[in-house]
Amino acid sequence: MADPIDKRMGANLPHWTAEGATYSVTFRLADSIPASAVERLQAELADLKARIERGGEVVLSEQIKLARLQSEAVDDLLNSGQGECLMNQPAIAAIVAGALKHFDGQRYRLIAWCVMPNHVHVVFAPMGVHGLSEILHTWKSFTANQINKQLGRSGTVWQSESYDHLIRDRADLMHHVFYARENQVKAGLNNWPWTG
Repeated sequence: MADPIDKRMGANLPHWTAEGATYSVTFRLADSIPASAVERLQAELADLKARIERGGEVVLSEQIKLARLQSEAVDDLLNSGQGECLMNQPAIAAIVAGALKHFDGQRYRLIAWCVMPNHVHVVFAPMGVHGLSEILHTWKSFTANQINKQLGRSGTVWQSESYDHLIRDRADLMHHVFYARENQVKAGLNNWPWTG
């Protein structure tokens, strides 16, 4: 019998967790998506919710199509290199890559990862008592402190909420591993060294 899935709603995204699960996670720099794009995506979502509340006919296929379009829009914005793109700097990318690899085999099993100029993809399985939220907090907190120290500044580095996906089966795992490993190619970053 599979472990029960804990479902909760974050500030903007749903989060599903389960004991013994594997996850695909994307976290991004705070300035990686322009405010105007965020507002447009939020307006589309608000329109869909309003139609549902009014009792309007919203079929499942429309909901799936909207979710797919929003996901693709976010991916395209991230891959277009919006914002400061701090991880274009090798010293900054090395901080993030080093943090991802630091507790591999102790707190989690790292399966695939890619540090892009303005976001990070990671596929991993938490180990022991270490959970998804704790691991993400550790990566983001440590790297934010180190990045700010490297740049001689302070302030927010990462977007507060991360996108996480509970891996459902082997095909789903392979899809997310391929996506993480090939994201730099999709973004036109040939011979990008920050992937594993």
